Amino acid sequence: MKDYYGLLGVAPDASHELIKTAYRRKAAQFHPDRNPDADAAGKFRAVQEAYETLADVERRKAYDETRRSSLIDDPLAVAREIWSNYLGNMQK
Repeated sequence: MKDYYGLLGVAPDASHELIKTAYRRKAAQFHPDRNPDADAAGKFRAVQEAYETLADVERRKAYDETRRSSLIDDPLAVAREIWSNYLGNMQK
């Protein structure tokens, strides 16, 4: 499961405004017109997907519930995903 909070660099209890601000910052950073890296377009799409999910109240609620159950069902995989996103955000 993708860690949308980690992709945007916000906490799971972040407000809608904080999520929106983080999205705009990441979208500007990875927009293909502004970032010449080969993987910029893929990162931009991932950031868009994260924002679309977290900005919608119902989709965010469903995502959070799935995230909680995934953590219970396969904690090691989820922990690795969260940790890799955390380290990725620290290096940027």
